[in-house]
Amino acid sequence: MPRCFPKPYSLPQLWAFCTVLLVSSCAARPLREPGEFRAPELVELQRLDPTIRLDIRYATSRNFAGRAVYTEARAFLQRPAAEALVRVNRELAPLGYCLLVFDGYRPWSVTKLFWDLTPPEKKEFVADPKKGSRHNRGCAVDLSLWDIAANKEVAMPGEYDEMSPRSYAAYAGGTPGQRAARDLLRRHMEAHGFAVLPAEWWHFDYQDWKAYPIQNIPFEKL
Repeated sequence: MPRCFPKPYSLPQLWAFCTVLLVSSCAARPLREPGEFRAPELVELQRLDPTIRLDIRYATSRNFAGRAVYTEARAFLQRPAAEALVRVNRELAPLGYCLLVFDGYRPWSVTKLFWDLTPPEKKEFVADPKKGSRHNRGCAVDLSLWDIAANKEVAMPGEYDEMSPRSYAAYAGGTPGQRAARDLLRRHMEAHGFAVLPAEWWHFDYQDWKAYPIQNIPFEKL
């Protein structure tokens, strides 16, 4: 059951609730932003570098919404951000790691759904649709490390999409090895123009995110 929902909701009730919200979110439209923006050029990460691994949780039920909100398990970023991510991935290879991507570009309607699903005390972990998310601009990526030799995800102090203090980038708990892995990921991402979101160790924004508009294009149309 999703972490942000308290009992007594049953799983079928949650699915029904999410379906209603998803239909409502898809019918809504983002606000028009003033100003000039770069022409978007969303590119698929695995087409640039097939060694980047994907675990697109939002295309499954393994996420805090408890159901799939993407129709396809794919990851996109604006080309400069995608090319920077490829450089990070290549830099990690000699250390025995590759990147494990959970999410990249996210349609605005999904951001609205997440906001509507999340209770007030947990909204620090989701983006306000009135402002839009950097995911909506194709300039944010959620990711972790994959241990190539062990063929498994590297353990971090907190789980992906966990709405708790363990998600904070500066969280002092967990094991020394978990914190070292989290900080290694952060160092390499920051060296290539990404900045971590303080509330989420896995979320990184690319330096030029303000230059791109909010988008609401579903994956199947990309």
